Amino acid sequence: MWESIFLLAIASMMSGIALRVVEPMLPQLANDFGTSISAASAVISGFAVAYVIGQLIYGPLGDRFGKLRVVTLSLAGAAVASIGCALAQDLASLTALRFLSALFSSSPVTLGMAYVGDQVPVAERQSVIARFVTGTIIGQAAGPLIGGLFTDLIGWRGTFVLLGFVFITVALVLYLWTRSQWEGSGRPASADNPYAVHLELLGLSRVRYVVVSTFANTFLFFGAYSFLGPFLQLKFDLSATVVGVILAEIGLGSLLYTLAVKRLLAAIGQRGLVTWGAAICCGCYTLTMLTPEWLVAVPCTIGIGFSFYMVQNTLQLKATEMAPQARGAGVSIYATVWSVGQAAGVAIAGAAIGIVGFVPTIIAYALAYLAFGLLLRNNLNRLS
Repeated sequence: MWESIFLLAIASMMSGIALRVVEPMLPQLANDFGTSISAASAVISGFAVAYVIGQLIYGPLGDRFGKLRVVTLSLAGAAVASIGCALAQDLASLTALRFLSALFSSSPVTLGMAYVGDQVPVAERQSVIARFVTGTIIGQAAGPLIGGLFTDLIGWRGTFVLLGFVFITVALVLYLWTRSQWEGSGRPASADNPYAVHLELLGLSRVRYVVVSTFANTFLFFGAYSFLGPFLQLKFDLSATVVGVILAEIGLGSLLYTLAVKRLLAAIGQRGLVTWGAAICCGCYTLTMLTPEWLVAVPCTIGIGFSFYMVQNTLQLKATEMAPQARGAGVSIYATVWSVGQAAGVAIAGAAIGIVGFVPTIIAYALAYLAFGLLLRNNLNRLS
């Protein structure tokens, strides 16, 4: 079991890398295809849309055919699609192949969390989930670095080939290690259409509470976080490199949380996690907005990453437990709402910044996040 969870975490890391690897390639893609950088960014948008769609697809498939089987086969598909990206002759074909790549590579995070839910008792699960998502955190943090480094060394086509070979290697290792667990790992679907389960699950009150809480969590957090970089750059006249390093500290904060989660749970419990997580996050955002020294943003960003995962990890646990009879489908709903909340929060925050500016908007989001944490604390039992 533990070896399988570790391999799923590696697969999730690859999924995170695939998500973020293209960002540094945009200038070269624009140059090679004779277009603008903004037009070339369609390869990012296409991937993001397909990544959300994939979350809904793989949950029911994992429940029916077995989570390890579906992840292994989808990673093989991601390998083929990634190598296909290297052969793209125009921006349209590259965008289409990145769309396919996202559909295939989006399975490990959702089904990995669901697999942990199947295998690990609920009393131990929260810390295991925290360590499992470390793979995704590392992958998304390392994606731009890997994309930039290998694009400089072997070009963007070579980078996609390399990504494809790594995907197929992970798929092969998963196959060899978990093939014996495939038989009997799925279950018959309760309906001819396996996706009807999504509507059935939304009829459960605890599922709806998790969905609403997840939407609010990512709406408020990412609405503020997505504009932290531009704010720092404009206020302190920092270079893009310095701002990038500061924002990367959110990953460090998240990793520090995974090391402390067991002790925190023992000391303050889930209610304490969501309360103190929201309070610390609010304080760090507010201090970053008001400080006259940009160096203060470094520990604040670490604190933002740490405190966000205090709330996030608690909701992840609830997502794995809200529908044990169809855990893959339940987690897929959670993951989809997570992405939709993030997109909506950024859109609304962007509009608000255009009207009232960075500081009032981000502080308002931070205060709303604190209120959300307190509300979540008082209603946490409804999510179980």
